[in-house]
Formats: sequence, structure tokens, C-alpha cells
Amino acid sequence: MYEPQPKKNLIMDILDILKRYTDEDHRLSQKEICSILKNEYSMKADRKAVKRNLMNLIDLGYDIEYSESIRKIINKDGEEEESYILSDFYLNRDFTDAELRLLIDGLLFSKHIPYSQCRELIEKIKNLSNIYFKSRVKYITTFPDDKTDNKQLFYNIDIIDEAIRKKKKISFKYLEYGTDKKMHIKKRDDGSERVYIITPYQMAAKEGKYYLICNYDKYNDISNYRIDRIADPKILEEPAKPFESLTGSDGMQLDLNKYMTEHLYMYSSENVNVVLEINKPMVGDVIDMFGKTVRFFDETETSVKVAACVNRMAVEQFAKSFAPDVVVTEPKDLADKIGGDLEKSAEIYRSKGGE
Repeated sequence: MYEPQPKKNLIMDILDILKRYTDEDHRLSQKEICSILKNEYSMKADRKAVKRNLMNLIDLGYDIEYSESIRKIINKDGEEEESYILSDFYLNRDFTDAELRLLIDGLLFSKHIPYSQCRELIEKIKNLSNIYFKSRVKYITTFPDDKTDNKQLFYNIDIIDEAIRKKKKISFKYLEYGTDKKMHIKKRDDGSERVYIITPYQMAAKEGKYYLICNYDKYNDISNYRIDRIADPKILEEPAKPFESLTGSDGMQLDLNKYMTEHLYMYSSENVNVVLEINKPMVGDVIDMFGKTVRFFDETETSVKVAACVNRMAVEQFAKSFAPDVVVTEPKDLADKIGGDLEKSAEIYRSKGGE
């Protein structure tokens, strides 16, 4: 139960009641608000005081809906007159319950947010709605093992965002898992900790992971790093390297939509024009992965060819994952490499299966 509140807090208590107990499907009368004030806030208030404060909240800009009805009363002079009754008060919210659930699901399916921070964010989202929404989402959860171990994620995002805004390079160390299932700083052959110097361009989420699109200073191409695996980022005084100066940028600034479509698995390699021959049930999967910029041609009853410009390593992984329903036919060197790798895999499986 709430501690007794001073009268000057009445307007804020009423607002709190509207936030906690109301929405379009759950409305309160002035009498019900009075009852909640008494039972939960130890605040006594009559209907006139409640109505006056509700109107004040509306005047202050709060989006409060209510219904209005008319009834006949006898005034102090014994004459009949009309009286307006206000009831069914509820607070219109910035987010619908469906939108809040979508945000929560996004957190649950992400793998780049540490488990404890994910739970904190979900609780904050729950507080944007009322008790009825909280009761509907109390059983949703996620598994700690699916989350990153790096507690620096939000700090990393702040530093990277500031560096992008100031057009500066950053340095960081990079984490990788060991066989002990724990994260360790990546080291050089001599045992010293490896320090990366990069120019950051954009942060993007892909398949539940958060990536930094950047340039590794030693080279002149585009790289991607998992933000949840970055440790100890520091902003440097060196100016950023322009994206349009990099190999593979075609002298253009970063087009994030185009980049994400071409880099299916966020591999860092050159783009290549490919032709795939796919079984027709794979059409939806190809569009999901490559987007609607692909071109279909030479369609038969069972197969169709696809032309696309995508990241070389990504399309190689895609073709291997969906073989034999997906076959790369062009360029020939890529088709030969994939075919050779699949043959080696088949030989290994045959030999292992015979042990």
C-alpha cells in the first residue's frame, strides 16, 4: 500500500492511477478513482476534486478520454435542470500493447544484448503500459545462454556513436570465445593483446546480432565487427577515413540498405555478380535473403535462374547451406570452389561415417 500523500500530490496520484489501471478497454469512473485513491494512496478526495484535477491534466496536454452523459437534477431553487456527468476515463498511450510486445520480442530475439540488461529493458518497456499488459507478458522469457557475456555493450554504442558523429577513428580490443566457453581478448602470436584501429561508419543489426561497419586501418576495404565483442573502445584524434575512398565503395557514401542486402552474413569480401539455379520452392528464401532487386529468368516447371550482385563469401555460404536446391553457375571460379568444397565435405562425411 502507498504511503499517505499530501493533498498537493493529488493530481499526480490521479495521473499515476490512469497510467496503471486504464486503457481503451479498461476505464474508470470518478467514484472508482476516489476508491483507489483511498485504498492504495491513503488519499481522501471527493468527486469534485477528482473531476477538477482530471480537467487540469487535460489542460496540461495529457491525452485523456472520457464519456459525457446528461441527467436531470433538481437545483437549490427546486427547479429541474440538466447536469453533465463525466465518466469512463482512460489515458491514451504513446504505444499500443501490440507495439510494446513487438519491442519486447525484438529484445528477446536479439543476441547482442547481455541477459541482465535485456531483462532491465523489458521491465522498462512493461512500465510504459498498465497492469493488464504486465499480466499478459509475465511469462515471456529468454535464456541467458543465448546472450552475449560482454556487459560493455551500451558503453560501446555510446563511444562508437560519438566517434561517428565527430568523424574520428577509434581503437579497441576484440573478444573471442575459448574452449572454456568464456570470452577472452584476442591476442597476437607473441601473446600480446591485439589492438584494432578502425574508422566507424554505421551500426546495424543483422540476424539478432549487432555489427559495426567500418574500415580496419591497415587495409583499404570494408570490415564488419560484432559490437558485443568489442572491448575498451577509445576515440582517437585521427580523422576518419572517408567511406567513398575505400575499395568496394565505388566512390559513393555508405548506402546501408544496399550494403545489408549484399552482405547476407556480414562477411567482409568483395561483391560479385552471380547466377544461381534454384528449385522453385526456394524463390521465397532467395527474396528474403537477397531482396527484391534480384532478377529471375529461364523459368521451368521445377527451377528458375536468379541473377544478383552480392558479397562473395555470403553467397558462397548461402549456396553451401541450401545445396543441392541452390547451385551457383556463374562466375565459374566461384562455382568450382563451392563444388570442390562440397565434394571434400562429402568425402569427410563418408570417411567419418565408416569409422
